Amino acid sequence: MKQLALDIGLASPPTLDNFFAGPNLAALSHLRLWTASTSRSPVPSYLWGESGSGKTHLLQAVQHALKEQGVQVGWLDPHTLHPTEFNDGWAAVLMDDVHLYNTAQQNTAFNWFVNALTPRTGSPRWVLAAGALPPSDLKLRDDLRTRFGWGHVNALQVLNEPERRAVLRQEADARGLFLSDEVMSYMLNRFSRDLGSLMQLLNHLDQYALQTQRALTIPLVRAMLESE
Repeated sequence: MKQLALDIGLASPPTLDNFFAGPNLAALSHLRLWTASTSRSPVPSYLWGESGSGKTHLLQAVQHALKEQGVQVGWLDPHTLHPTEFNDGWAAVLMDDVHLYNTAQQNTAFNWFVNALTPRTGSPRWVLAAGALPPSDLKLRDDLRTRFGWGHVNALQVLNEPERRAVLRQEADARGLFLSDEVMSYMLNRFSRDLGSLMQLLNHLDQYALQTQRALTIPLVRAMLESE
C-alpha cells in the first residue's frame, strides 16, 4: 500500500519573496513598494507577458500579502463564473488573464474598475490586472481596454534556461529536496519549459518521492510517469 504524501511535500504559496525576478525586477519592485506602503497610490497597474512569465504568481502574491495585512481584495479571472458585486471593503481589485474574459466578465471588470477609482465610500482602491497582450492589443470592450492602459504598464519576460534552473533549485531547496543537475537537465530537456509546468512537475515528483520513500533521480522520474 502506498504511503500518503506528507504536508511538507506541498508547494509553497506564491509570494513576492519566492518570485524569481530575473529580467522582471522593475515589476516586482513596483509591487513590493505598493504592498508595503501605508499611503497606497490608486493609480492602476497592468502586467502583460506570455504564458510562464509569472503574471499569475505575482497577482496571487499580492493577494497573499494583502490578506496577511488583514485587508480584503476582489479577485476576478476567467474561471470566476459568478462574480460578486463590488465591495466597498476591498483594499484592491485583482484581475487575472483579462485577455480571456467573456462579455459578462468584461462587464464585471469595468464595473469593478469604475467603482474602485470612484468608490461610494472611502478613498480610491488600487486595480492590478494582468493579461497575455499589451493593453492596446486586448480584444476587450474599448472603455475597459483603455483603462488597463492608462496607469503603470509592465511587460514581463519569460526566464531563460539558467534563470529557470535557479528557480527550480530555489523551490527544491525550500522543500528540503535534493535536485541534482542531472535530474534538472532531464526535466528541462524532456518536458515543457514553461515555468508553471516545471513547478507542477516538481510538485508531483516531490510527492511521488515521499510516497515511495526514494531519492529524486531520473529512474524515479521515469517510474512516476509509468505509474500515471
